[in-house]
Amino acid sequence: MSENMCKYFKLVWDDFPDTVRDGKYQFNDHNIYSTYCDNNTDKCQTDIDKINAGYLSFFKTLFGDSESIKNHEKNNMNISQYIIIWLSYMLNQINDKTIKNLNDFYDQYVNKRDDYKTSINDVSEYNNYKQIIDKRKDFFNMDMKIISKFYNTLKLLCNMYNEINDEVTNCTKYYGTAIKITDEYQNLLNDNDIGADGSSYRQMLSTLSTDYDNFKKYCDEKCTGCSSIPLLPTTKTTHFPAHISEDAPSSSSITSKLIPVLLAFTIPVFLGIAYKYSLFGFDKRLQKHDLRKRLKK
Repeated sequence: MSENMCKYFKLVWDDFPDTVRDGKYQFNDHNIYSTYCDNNTDKCQTDIDKINAGYLSFFKTLFGDSESIKNHEKNNMNISQYIIIWLSYMLNQINDKTIKNLNDFYDQYVNKRDDYKTSINDVSEYNNYKQIIDKRKDFFNMDMKIISKFYNTLKLLCNMYNEINDEVTNCTKYYGTAIKITDEYQNLLNDNDIGADGSSYRQMLSTLSTDYDNFKKYCDEKCTGCSSIPLLPTTKTTHFPAHISEDAPSSSSITSKLIPVLLAFTIPVFLGIAYKYSLFGFDKRLQKHDLRKRLKK
């Protein structure tokens, strides 16, 4: 997972808070108009306009020149996946009759706005941002409601990357967030909407899994206390029926079968709760000024 990408996600999360009140976002309009809309309020009249400005800013910042593209070359498609997760979540949170799916957004913004056709300097692979987006145009055929389910896992993972790169400390503190990620990931594995192996949703799941594993390795190299960070689950969990039939053979037989099952599930949960603790915000030394300056170029 790209360090610069997660730093930029942090900046976007600050300017585009992802909570809705009375059907509307509480965006930082001052920063949005000056940083993302070129001080042109006509570009950012509605929440969808502002979300579009945020979406475009990812490409301006992370793919804006040959150096940026070279730095992210190995992760270009992974970054595109993460950006579409952010876009899907933000669109899915509000009820806008003009944007019912991702293809609607593509048709009304990416395909029609000249901003996406801005030339990228000294790059032979892509002439503009639209060509980068079109490289994975299939993303826009996906269901944004399903993609939104990946959002919490992405945000938790990026937060850990940002923290460990800001300050190296005793990394046992990441255990609590890692537990949350494994829980979210298990929910995704269990979700029938995600589909079978080979589907686009499974590809997103695989990308998150790879970047989680990379964080665990990176954590082991950079600081102490990472051995407690759990591995991600790899299979769906089995759901056992709560009701026991009256035709069951005997109470002793039931007890002998249930006790190992209950122990197998309750002990890890109990231990997880016992060791779980929350993170306390982000390091304030993130260089937001450099990122904003880069975006305005």
